[in-house]
Order: sequence, then structure tokens, then C-alpha cells
Amino acid sequence: MVAIALIIALGGFLMGFDTSVISGVVEFIEIEFSLTSLQLGWAVSSLTLSATMAMLAAGPLSDRIGRLHVLRISAVLFGISAIVSAAAPNFTILVLARMLGGLGVGASLITAPMLIAEMAPASSRGKLVSFNQFNIVIGISLAFFSNYLILVLGQSDANWVESLKLNEWAWRWMLGIEMIPAIFYYLALNLVPESPRWLVLQGREGEAFSVLVRINGNEQAEIELDRIRKNLFQEKNREEASWRMLFTSSLKLVLLIGVSIGILQQITGINAVFYYAPMIFEQSGIGTDAAFMQAVLVGVINVIFTVLAMALIDRIGRKSLLVVGLSGITFFMGLLSYGFGSATYSLDIQGLVNLPAALEILNTSGIQGIVFDSDVEYRQAMVAILGSEQYSQHQSILISEAISVQPGLILIGILGFVASFAVSLGPVMWVLFSELFPNRIRGKAISFAGLINSSIAFLVTFAFPWELENLGNATTFLIYAVFAFAGLAMVIKILPETKGKTLEQIESELVGS
Repeated sequence: MVAIALIIALGGFLMGFDTSVISGVVEFIEIEFSLTSLQLGWAVSSLTLSATMAMLAAGPLSDRIGRLHVLRISAVLFGISAIVSAAAPNFTILVLARMLGGLGVGASLITAPMLIAEMAPASSRGKLVSFNQFNIVIGISLAFFSNYLILVLGQSDANWVESLKLNEWAWRWMLGIEMIPAIFYYLALNLVPESPRWLVLQGREGEAFSVLVRINGNEQAEIELDRIRKNLFQEKNREEASWRMLFTSSLKLVLLIGVSIGILQQITGINAVFYYAPMIFEQSGIGTDAAFMQAVLVGVINVIFTVLAMALIDRIGRKSLLVVGLSGITFFMGLLSYGFGSATYSLDIQGLVNLPAALEILNTSGIQGIVFDSDVEYRQAMVAILGSEQYSQHQSILISEAISVQPGLILIGILGFVASFAVSLGPVMWVLFSELFPNRIRGKAISFAGLINSSIAFLVTFAFPWELENLGNATTFLIYAVFAFAGLAMVIKILPETKGKTLEQIESELVGS
């Protein structure tokens, strides 16, 4: 079952890679296509918007054609999106290509954990479903690393670098390389069986039994098949699954929990960090190359703490991980807010000397020695002198030469936040989604909760560049800290523990018959 779960979860790898590779691209496309902050936010968040639409359709579609077929379609969409994104001649084509990839993201994000949960034994379901989140963070990490590698290689004078135009086409290579894992995923899915629960729903009990034997052995397969039959027999006397059923009184509690966790996972700012990591680090004045390198460190921490969550989720439970993680998120987002809030910005004589010749106008602008107490004030002053396009092109050096901040504090804040998220909301949300909802409505319910989750992700990633520009770093991260604290109180109050229980037991306890 472990090998099967890992293959299924490769959809998570592609999702993580596809969503985070844009972090290395934003700086290049902002200049190449002369984007405003809202256009930049749209370039990043457009994938999430189409993923939101795909989530709404993925559950019902997987109920109709099977979980496995939906994952194959996702793999094809990932591959096409990578090729078209890399070749995009303008901003519009790039956005459309990213949205195509978003359809694959949404479909795989819903379907992969569902398929794993419907095959996994109750004793190891949390860990196996967490493979999807594990592969997501591996994809995120490799996206950060491949972006950094392409950036570094592009600075080489080697002939093969010149022939591939790694420097000139850096962002195109960053996007296009995803085609390789997309092809591999499509081929690897041929080794995966269909969900036994879905097969029983289709009246294909013989095939379902074969899958259960492959996973659990003959004796346990009989027990599992009998449990699925009984569950389906009980459902025969119930109303046929429909979207309206999600809002019935019997599903009130599980829907409230699912939607609340879905909102909380994104409103604490995780995608803002993953999608804009180099940009955030550049705000601390460390420069472009160092910012990309620290983004790689973010990916490594994400992997380490996701593995820790996988080791603990079936031991200490889902709720305990969420309480610990949300406490950490609140603290470290507060630390980031303090770190950026205490920064000041001032260009002295040496700072002006270190600026490129294109910014020579600053020498006679009267800006020398003026101290700005926030990044917003400093940016507004620079834009007033240079114009927004000139400021965007030289933003990294303008910040690094002017800022007085503790960059180590910013790094600790980001890494601590990522670690707290990775050990809690990252893997736990998808485990809870796969557990909470009854079998007969699971596809639609997960699609609905995923829709809410993805909608919040879209809003967060779309608004983030605008927030940095107009509210500033300190206020933006403080908002995330407040949301995390509110979520912590909610989890303590209403979330039940589901570890070690079969899907049918959870349904009986939370929904009833």
C-alpha cells in the first residue's frame, strides 16, 4: 500500500512544483511584461482560481468516471501547461497556460487524498494520506531548488548554457521543466488500482475484492469488503447524494469543521510565503541570489517537518498537531511583523555610490540621509523620484542599500512559520477532509471544502503584492498572526479526534445513520 500511495501522491508533487515554481518567475515577468502589483498578483493567483473551479468539479467527476481517470487527466493538464507557459509570448498566454495547470492542481488535490483514504487501512490512513502533503512539499522544495539552480547556471559562461539560453530564458526554463515529472506521473498511474469503495458503488465487487486483497491480504479483505457492503446497504434507504445534502442538519458539524479548517489553512498566509518567498527575503535586504538560496532553505524545512507530522499524526492525533502548529504560526507571524516593523530605511553617501548608474538621479534628489520608518513610506518616496517601472527593476538593490533590519530575525520567522505549518495544517487538513465526510457524499463534500480552501488561497496570493505595496510587511504579517490565533481557539473548541477510527466509525459518530 505504501508504494501505491506514493505513486498516487505524485499528483501532490506536481501540484507543489507547479504552484511554487512561480516564486522564481515573478521578478522576471514583472519586468518583462511591465506588470503592476495587481497584475503580478493575478499572474500568480490565476492558477489558484482555476484550481478552485476544478475542485468543484473533481469530486463529482471522480464519482462518475473513477478516481484514477481524473488523476490521469490531471497529469496531461500539468504537462500541457508547462510547455505553453514556457513558450508564452505575452502576459495573457502565460496566465491562460497557468490556469490550465490550475485545473490539474485542483483535480489532483481533491482526488489523490480521496483515493488513498479509500484504500488505506484505518491504522495507517493518516500517514498514508499524508504522503500527498509530503509529495507537495517535495515538489515545493524542488521548485525552489530548480529555480535557484537555473539562476546560478544562467550566470555561467559555458557554451551549453549559452546555447540553451539559461540566462536569457531563465523564467521559461523554470516553468517548462515541469513537463518531465508530468509525463512520469501519467505513466506511473498504470501501476495503481482503482478505489475499492468506488468499485463497489459501481457494482464491481470482484474487482474491489482483488484490490483489497492486494492491499490487506485475503482475510482482512473479506472484513473490509463486508464493512463497505454494510455501509452501502445503509445508504440505499437514504436520499441520493446531491449538493443540497451538504447543508442538511446531519452534516452540519462535519461541514463546519471542514470549511473552517479549509479557510484556516490558507488565511494564515502559507501560499503568500511559498509563492513569493524570494520577494519576501529580498525585502530584508539580502539581495537576489541570497533570497533564492534562502527560499531553498524554506523548502528543506518544509520537507523535514512534514515528515515529522507523518510520523506523529497516527500517534498523537490530528487535533494535537493542529494546536501545536497554530500556536507556532501565531508566534512566528508575530515575530515577522515585529522584525519588519522595527526596520528603518535610509540612503547614505555610500549607499548612493553603490547604486547603478541608471539611478544617478537619486544623487540630486535630496533623498540622502532621510530616514523612513516603514517600507511603504520608502517605496512611495522612491517611486515619486524614479517612477514605478524603474523602481521595480532595481528594487532589490534599493532595499538592500537602505534597510536597517535584523535579517536573521526575518529568516527565523519565515522558517518557524513554515515548520509550524508543515507539522500541522499542511498534512492534517487533507487527512481530515478524507475522513470527516460520509462515503456517499465524500466526493462532493471534499470538492466543496476544497473550493472554499482554494478560493481563500486565490484571494491571499492575489492580494499579497498589493498588501506589501500599500500596507507594508509588518501589517501584512500581523494580519496572518491574528487569523492564526482565532483559528487556534476554534480548533480547541470544536475539532474532534479521528485517529485510529475507520471511515465508517467516524461517520457513525459525527453524522449518525
